[in-house]
Amino acid sequence: MTIAEAKLQHLDDLAPLFDGYRQFYRQSSDLETAKTFLKERITNNESVIYLAYIDDKAVGFTQLYPLFSSVSMQPMYLLNDLFVDSTIRSKGVGQALIQAAKDLCIEKNYKGIAIQTESHNPAQHLYQRVGFKMDPDLHLFWTNDSDK
Repeated sequence: MTIAEAKLQHLDDLAPLFDGYRQFYRQSSDLETAKTFLKERITNNESVIYLAYIDDKAVGFTQLYPLFSSVSMQPMYLLNDLFVDSTIRSKGVGQALIQAAKDLCIEKNYKGIAIQTESHNPAQHLYQRVGFKMDPDLHLFWTNDSDK
């Protein structure tokens, strides 16, 4: 397995995984819009995306968004997306992608990584196994969909 930071030349490998990730969260498939979204994140340096490859086949990705902690006055990352092809799960791909994110934080001396995911997501077990702790202070969220 190899882990690579996604660049524009990786879009054709990344977009189908990202589209699968969105479908996992009950969104309609939209490969072209997914590709555009990812291209914008990469071009604008708005996120860090790691891709996992096994035998030159992209099998998983994680996407990190930069955040800042005002209290500690340190940068950190939000691990917003983690997805592994269903045929490859439980083979260490997710753990390797998370380790790449941790290594980046260590390299940059960032405070840490927050995770945003559904509370019933099976990946919760993976996150806890690799050292993430539940934070009881991060339970509120406002969404701008009051007209729906």
